[in-house]
Amino acid sequence: MAWNEPGGNSNNQDPWGSGGGGRRGGGGGDQKGPPDLDEAFRKLQDSLNGMFGGKKRGGGSSSSGGGRRGGFALIWVGLVLLLAVWLANAIYIVDEQEQAVVLRLGKYHETVGPGLNIYFPPFDRKFQANVTRERSYSKQGQMLTEDENIIEVPLTVQYKISNLQAFVLNVENPEGSLQHATDSAVRHVVGSTAMDQVLTEGREAMAGEVKERLQRFLDNYATGIIVTQVNLQSAAAPREVQEAFDDVIRAREDEQREKNQAESYANGVIPEARGQAQRMLEEASGYRDAVISRAQGEADRFTKLVAEYHKAPEVTRERLYLETIQEVMSNTSKVLVTGESGQNNLLYLPLDKMINSRSGAERSSPATVSSASTQATRLPTELDPREMRTREAR
Repeated sequence: MAWNEPGGNSNNQDPWGSGGGGRRGGGGGDQKGPPDLDEAFRKLQDSLNGMFGGKKRGGGSSSSGGGRRGGFALIWVGLVLLLAVWLANAIYIVDEQEQAVVLRLGKYHETVGPGLNIYFPPFDRKFQANVTRERSYSKQGQMLTEDENIIEVPLTVQYKISNLQAFVLNVENPEGSLQHATDSAVRHVVGSTAMDQVLTEGREAMAGEVKERLQRFLDNYATGIIVTQVNLQSAAAPREVQEAFDDVIRAREDEQREKNQAESYANGVIPEARGQAQRMLEEASGYRDAVISRAQGEADRFTKLVAEYHKAPEVTRERLYLETIQEVMSNTSKVLVTGESGQNNLLYLPLDKMINSRSGAERSSPATVSSASTQATRLPTELDPREMRTREAR
């Protein structure tokens, strides 16, 4: 049977376990029930009053003055808790590698260094960051080179916060601005560089140029960021055109190889040709000097001969005639056979000696032969015809 059914034994079946509990509200019976909430609240107030030096209240009596003191105690407890929470948020520690920027009523107030500090929220706002730690940012994208080739350029930017105040106040998203500035700087540098330089030895120079241009952008924006290093990694062609890209690379290597071979051949032929040309110039110069010297000697000889001729014409003509005939006859291949009486003369032509003499005549100087023939044709004409007949008779 339930404890609250009619006829049940309420003394044994009361779930509150209290046989003599307080009386129920305005009824007149001694009906038993659960404890009174007012009595429980008064006991809590008495315990709080005891903690804060108040007097405990007796049995079930209530007093308006005791209720007010209990309410004040609860308010003080709440205030103390709020003060503890506020102090826990207001007091902060800045590490040795950090700085903190404090804004008061939305305006810059101060920059705080390492140590124990306090600020006053909600009037103040605090931005705390590590200003010595080196941060990094990586990017990779497809770019167009100066010779209109598409390549993928991966790079890493390392940076630090140089001015926390500018980092917090001047730009809404300074790291986002860093990414946009990096993209602009890299595209400008790659767009003004040939593909070969981007892929090979030009990466180091490009990294320095990107760093300089990127730092100039960040300084113009006053982001409070300093770039410490820019690393351009190995660039490559996009995967979609990698095969065609490799074909272009091989073709350029073949072109360079052919150029090297042509330069090697030119380096071997050109000096040889220059040597031959120089040798011909030297031979021509020597021949010119020889001809000029020979002509000068002949002129001097003729001048001296004229002087001797004026002194002794007969002897001089005889001597010139004999020398000329001897020189002419020694160089000719014709043999004249005469009889005892000067008749039946026979001209004999030995062909073998003529061939040998021709080859020797080609090696000899033509100026000597011409001068000798000239003297042989000119000087005998100056002789007297009677003397010529006398010589022919001899």
